[in-house]
Amino acid sequence: MSRPRILIVGAGFAGYRTARTLSRLTRGRAHITLLNPTDYFLYLPLLPQVAAGILEPRRVTVSLSDSLPDVRLVLGEADRIDLDDRTLHYTGPEGEGGTLAYDRLVLAAGSVNKLLPIPGVAEHAHGFRGLPEALYLRDHVTRQVELAASSDDPGTCAARCTFVVVGAGYTGTEVAAHGQMFTDAQVRKHPLRRGMRPRWMLLDVAPRVLPEMDEKLSATADRVLRQRGVDVRMGTSVKEATHDGVLLTDGEFVETRTLVWCVGVRPDPLVESLGLPMEKGRLLVDPHLRVPGRPELFACGDVAAVPDLENPGSYTPMTAQHAWRHGKVAAENVAASLGLGGARTPYRHRDLGFVVDLGGAKAAANPLGVTLSGVPAGAVTRGYHLAAMPGNRIRVAADWLLDAVLPRQAVQLGLVRSWSVPLDTSSPEVARVPGGPGRRQDASARSGPGAALAADTGDGGTGGGGPGRARPHDEPAKGQPGSGPTQVRPGSGAAEPRSEWETAKGRPTTDRPGSGPAELRSEAETAKGRPATGPGGEPGRNQPGGEPARNQPGGEPAKNQPGGEPAKNQPGGEPAKKRPVPAPPPGRPAPGHPAPGPVKRTDVADDDSAKGDS
Repeated sequence: MSRPRILIVGAGFAGYRTARTLSRLTRGRAHITLLNPTDYFLYLPLLPQVAAGILEPRRVTVSLSDSLPDVRLVLGEADRIDLDDRTLHYTGPEGEGGTLAYDRLVLAAGSVNKLLPIPGVAEHAHGFRGLPEALYLRDHVTRQVELAASSDDPGTCAARCTFVVVGAGYTGTEVAAHGQMFTDAQVRKHPLRRGMRPRWMLLDVAPRVLPEMDEKLSATADRVLRQRGVDVRMGTSVKEATHDGVLLTDGEFVETRTLVWCVGVRPDPLVESLGLPMEKGRLLVDPHLRVPGRPELFACGDVAAVPDLENPGSYTPMTAQHAWRHGKVAAENVAASLGLGGARTPYRHRDLGFVVDLGGAKAAANPLGVTLSGVPAGAVTRGYHLAAMPGNRIRVAADWLLDAVLPRQAVQLGLVRSWSVPLDTSSPEVARVPGGPGRRQDASARSGPGAALAADTGDGGTGGGGPGRARPHDEPAKGQPGSGPTQVRPGSGAAEPRSEWETAKGRPTTDRPGSGPAELRSEAETAKGRPATGPGGEPGRNQPGGEPARNQPGGEPAKNQPGGEPAKNQPGGEPAKKRPVPAPPPGRPAPGHPAPGPVKRTDVADDDSAKGDS
């Protein structure tokens, strides 16, 4: 008799716990497959400490292969689910497609950044949902302080040392608290001119910090932030974001180069394409976490609207604590449905309290309803995180000890650039790369730059300031050299945002940070030694439909020209490499003939989506 096939989508708190519990319950009597874009589980609550330089990035990750030895890991992102055929179609990390069949499907895809219809936010803000975003923020903050220290202009210095965090929830509060300590430590070693001090602002339309938590916790966090020097402004948010700063709802314009978006999250749009009953973007399930009318389909974590049996008529909130518990119950009920476990159990929970790490020895916690602050709260908070982490406990504790006795290393690694972590991204846990494959090319998944804003506002992605509006003059994001996911197309003068769908289709990309319009190859092409041109790839330079030749209108200066590099095979240059020149595609002129005029684009604009877990 063949073993049943169990497929789990997502390895966040819910998906990871489901896979681990199912592995223990089935004991090899079922095929368990886990689909995830990365090979690790990310412990999100400690991400602010990565951005502040306390923990190294790998400390907050747990290898899926090592910790789930009986689970088959498939790297990729779900594109489409065929419920009737019981198959899932996905895209791998190198653009290859695949199909997975299942007898039981557990959706634990998590959540993505929530956008609001505020002009400029999608272009100039960065989220805080994945490891790449934390690494980018650490580099960016370090760079701004270093540039401010070397600036002679007091206005520029003040703008670079002003950091605005929007959203005074759990994540935003911790980012502001740790960020203020991080920058203060930097300027102690390298003082700013005229005695200036880094300024962190925490904004929220709510009446108090941590509005979803106990008022005593909120008061403790607010007091610590203000004592540390954070400018806390409740009842205030961003009205418009620009390259030079943000306009607040109270009319004040704050000059800054940093805007961190921690407003909230929304469920992964994958579940919207199923056509099943939803509740505010979440898939409706019964107390056993099974989708009504679909005995083979289960959902948990942020994508599931799970009835709260402790508060009838409501649903459990989108928190890591609930997602972790969902995973255990989902695994038990999946095993029971296959006859591999005991009886089904409904999801019930007991509030164990919350902990908020405010940096150093400061924290706010209410374990089992007991309100704590100061050093006791700090000890409880770190103890809780060590107990909750499924791995790396010794390494995390060692980093905490080293941070207590040694100064932090404030250096720029330059591993993640601004354009790699746009706010409206397909996957917050994966940094965008030039020429990388897109995801969810099915239009029903509503993906692509502008899709998240469209889903959050219902305006189809055309609201003012959405990602569809390019920055004038191809302006780099937040003062980053050459950054910003824009493209200058030959013959047009306007910069247009590029979607990952376009990138995956091999369309030419320009304005890469730190480089000219170089040709891009996929990893597969590079490995096989194929040229960067040809059918399905990028057209060669100076070819119809390709990038502009260097020193041509819209292109870079030619090598060995004023402002350029020495041309290859010219005096002082390198010998030119011989490259095969492919035949032009049907309908295009041969090389050397004038290119046709501009063609009206009919590409799919909203062909990307997002993914994550909390």
